[in-house]
Amino acid sequence: MVQHADFQTRDRRLTGGCSIAVISVLTALLQLRGFSVVSLGGFSRLSFGRIVSTAAVLLFAAYPLLFVADEISRWLIGGGSSRQQIIEMFTGSETIQQRILIIVLAIVIAPLTEEFIFRFFLYGVLKRYFGRGAGLTLNAFLFAAVHVHLPSFGPLFLLGSCLTLAYEWSGSILVPMTMHALFNFLTLSALAFPNLLPQ
Repeated sequence: MVQHADFQTRDRRLTGGCSIAVISVLTALLQLRGFSVVSLGGFSRLSFGRIVSTAAVLLFAAYPLLFVADEISRWLIGGGSSRQQIIEMFTGSETIQQRILIIVLAIVIAPLTEEFIFRFFLYGVLKRYFGRGAGLTLNAFLFAAVHVHLPSFGPLFLLGSCLTLAYEWSGSILVPMTMHALFNFLTLSALAFPNLLPQ
């Protein structure tokens, strides 16, 4: 059992390291092509308080749509488990170190990496070649598909669309990154405190 826990911890650390490597490579490629990552991503466009407040308002505005999408997915699929792998790992973790590592991955590494890849890089490419509407749709589809979890596909597609719209509207990649981090934080909080927060 200890070896299994060590393997899972090592696997999660590897995931975090690979995520940071992907961001570094994409950043280097953009800079080699003469793009300013800071100005493209709108990193200095909004203050910290404005980023957090905008992200919170947009996320809470999206929640009713996400609940509806989740209910429709459950109805279409037949009410199977709608838990993604990260949630299964969190509820099945055996030590506090494992839980802390999962929290860091879910609230820091995943939002940073996924938003950088899907919203900042991939959406920019798709929008350039296919236009805003098709770029948003393809990007949200790929975002949902990469999670490889059919019961969550609808809600994730909608979440991906909302995150892309937040990026378009705010002009700063930090807004969807913060929205994503808040979404994951609230999800893990609901699991960690089932008596205080609705599931």
